[in-house]
Amino acid sequence: MQVSHVPEHFMMLCYKARNHWHGSADLQTKEGAMPEPKTHNATLTGKVAIITGAGTQGEGTGIGRAVAIVLATEGARVCLVDRHAASAEVTLTQIEQRGGSAFVAIGDVTQREDCARFVAETEQRYGRLDILVNNVGVATPVLLDARDEDAWARVFDLNVGSAMLMCRYAVPVMIKNGGGSIINISSIAGIRAQGSLAYGPSKAAMAALAREITVLYGRQGIRANAIAPGHVLTPLAMSLLPETMRVKRKNVGPLGIEGDVWDIALAARFLASNESRFIAGIELVVDGGVTAIGAMTGNALIEAGAQEEQV
Repeated sequence: MQVSHVPEHFMMLCYKARNHWHGSADLQTKEGAMPEPKTHNATLTGKVAIITGAGTQGEGTGIGRAVAIVLATEGARVCLVDRHAASAEVTLTQIEQRGGSAFVAIGDVTQREDCARFVAETEQRYGRLDILVNNVGVATPVLLDARDEDAWARVFDLNVGSAMLMCRYAVPVMIKNGGGSIINISSIAGIRAQGSLAYGPSKAAMAALAREITVLYGRQGIRANAIAPGHVLTPLAMSLLPETMRVKRKNVGPLGIEGDVWDIALAARFLASNESRFIAGIELVVDGGVTAIGAMTGNALIEAGAQEEQV
């Protein structure tokens, strides 16, 4: 069914452009697979970081693990926070194999005592704290139903409450050493409605939390920002999404590729480093341009991609 002459015309332009440049596209761009970064510039040497959710659900490498690996290989010493010791230990092993320094801290980021302990152990071991990455999150489906009230509260408690608690104990330690960088992992679900009644609003709140912390503590050297991942391929996504949905995720954006955990990790590396010293209170969207275009255009790109697959 044709919804508009504009999307139909645009769809044909996209198809022709992709077909014209098909032969010159390299494998990485075409397949959307970013290899693990191998060249590092030691931009975080001397810095100390805490990363929550530093393990991975399932096999492979999730966002938390990727961020931990990149920050450690850039020279930061890292506290790996997770509820699951085995998963965090895998991250630790991978960091040590690359010559990095880290340690594991097991606990629940929704509990203030645990959050206080994570920060205290990090300061005791390394003498300072410069970087906090709030990566823990859950995406439980919630509706406007009285039975879902507890689930709604749990999503906000884990996604936003944990970030607030970690900031409560991390900020004073950062200030003692001249400041630091806080990075909240939000989501494009907090920017564009996706039918996620709890998850989307909680991720929007994480971006808002970063702005408010910047206003309150910026004069003391605290920079807080958020990173909003788009359609990123993680082990969890691979286990849940059918191939047809993955094809749509690739085609809905202007680049025609799927994001990778290393895309998010490198964005975090930048915001954690002194290279971003004049960047504060922003939400860095890493989504291949998905949120930059309209719904009709996205639909046209999906249709153009489907036609290309048939050729």
